[in-house]
Amino acid sequence: MAAQSCNISHDNIDRDKIAAMVKKASSSFYWAMRILSKPKRDAMFAVYAFCRAVDDVADGNIEYSVKQTALKRWRDEVDALYGGMPKFSIIQALKKPVADFGLRQEDFIAVIDGMQMDADGPVVAPSAQELDVYCDRVASAVGRLCVCIFGEPGENGMQLAYHQGRALQLTNILRDVDEDAGDGRLYLPRELLEKHGVPFDDPMKVMDYPGFVKVWREVAEQASEHYLETRKALEKCKRHNVRASIIMMEVYERNLKRMMALDDAVIADRNVSKRLVGKFEKLVIALRYALV
Repeated sequence: MAAQSCNISHDNIDRDKIAAMVKKASSSFYWAMRILSKPKRDAMFAVYAFCRAVDDVADGNIEYSVKQTALKRWRDEVDALYGGMPKFSIIQALKKPVADFGLRQEDFIAVIDGMQMDADGPVVAPSAQELDVYCDRVASAVGRLCVCIFGEPGENGMQLAYHQGRALQLTNILRDVDEDAGDGRLYLPRELLEKHGVPFDDPMKVMDYPGFVKVWREVAEQASEHYLETRKALEKCKRHNVRASIIMMEVYERNLKRMMALDDAVIADRNVSKRLVGKFEKLVIALRYALV
């Protein structure tokens, strides 16, 4: 179901198809991972394909019961990955990375749990604690898988995953407020919306209230703090191991800083794209660190 939406057969592992899907879906991720050795690159692409396929279920225009059934199938496939015979091609592609890099089952399940929150949603004005759980599941859990593949499975790598996952996810949330509202979603924390007098019963109207920009900027400061902690964690890791993390940080933090520099009126303008770092610039950043 979800794997078919990614145009990948359940029967045969086709790593070229997986790589092509990654490139099409996320140029930032693709070029960051291209600098890795082939075993690590294949492993990262397989992890991304898994995340993308599960996300397709959560975001798909399908009935709730169908989503639940599909997510249950992905949970069963993860169980099979660690103790059986998985059927999905994407899960089969993860068998070698799990063995080679010690990827943990609970992190794959956490990703599904995060997508379950969206499938059960739409998520609207979660509490700060709920938002943090969401960020941990859909982003930092992925980071925990990544740092194991990169060669930093210890405490320094876990701290990197913790802070970078939250930094990147909050940046996405800030960038996509208008897009998320179109899907009936609002990931800005309830406490800040209430603090600045922003009603959240209708996500499409949130950007029209005077307090919206104040909420936006407070969340941006939280993201900035996580980028600061990300840099501290990176300094404790072997630089060669975490070059891909550095590339992702450079792209996303650069976009956050450019958004924060915008006038209040522009931040609240849903007709202005907040994707401020283009494909060519992402490629230049990737090439810079590929040579380190």
